[in-house]
Amino acid sequence: MMVKPMVGKGSVYAMTTTDGNGVPLNGAMTYKVTLPAPIPAKDFWSFMVYDNQTRSILETDQFAGGLDSNSKGVKLNDGGSATVYFGPKAPEGQEGNWVQTMPGKGYNAILRLYGPLEPWFEKTWMPGDFESVK
Repeated sequence: MMVKPMVGKGSVYAMTTTDGNGVPLNGAMTYKVTLPAPIPAKDFWSFMVYDNQTRSILETDQFAGGLDSNSKGVKLNDGGSATVYFGPKAPEGQEGNWVQTMPGKGYNAILRLYGPLEPWFEKTWMPGDFESVK
């Protein structure tokens, strides 16, 4: 390893362009991702979405491009896990845990952990896959 992991310092990124079945993320569909507890971020975590064509933050009416664990309205599940929803409309009751996407736009999502902890580096923790929500 050329770089020594700095537990509790800096940030690490996990990116995906596909759902759990290997299908490219589609802005017209709704997905959910669960981050199992305990989420190994000393400081905070964030999810951002980027346009596949421009590589810029996806432009939406939400004017946010993502959310983080400090965002107003973000709720944890019982036990401390977090479920984040991605889609053109927020599922009812999940507005605080929702990132807006745009029909007709493919996108990629980046999870960032700020102050990543041992489970990330030991690979004993992994985020859930993007799952389609009907």
